[in-house]
Amino acid sequence: MSEHGAWANIPPRWNRTEPICFSRHLYRARNLVERFFNKIKQCRRVATRYDKLAANYLAFIQLASVTLWLRVNEYAP
Repeated sequence: MSEHGAWANIPPRWNRTEPICFSRHLYRARNLVERFFNKIKQCRRVATRYDKLAANYLAFIQLASVTLWLRVNEYAP
């Protein structure tokens, strides 16, 4: 991965002898992204990829994302 400019952002164990680069901010952002994909894959159509065309699949992912966003941000008095 390092040849592509990427690095692992995994929290080090307490008994590690040599320190590794770790960012708590990036780890939190990664966690948000992982949870988002987990919620999106609750839609059966996204998880099994029924659509053959990439454009249709992307459109449904966008629709599922908007639906999830609306559900999270709905106003409840």
